[in-house]
Amino acid sequence: MLLKHAISIWFFIGSLLTVYGVLILGTGVYGVFVPSSNTAVLSNLHIAIWWGAGMMILGAVFAVRSWPFKK
Repeated sequence: MLLKHAISIWFFIGSLLTVYGVLILGTGVYGVFVPSSNTAVLSNLHIAIWWGAGMMILGAVFAVRSWPFKK
């Protein structure tokens, strides 16, 4: 059975990056509102928020550019 339209691997990579970005961003936002008793040296930068947002945006770009259901 041959596929008439193959789904690009970049769609799956973009989807995974988006999901991981949402999860990391969620933990970063949770960490802002419920701070830990053990703080790191540069914890005021909230790197989980930046990293999660970056992964979410990059994943969304990959997923949209390789969307398999285009007409």
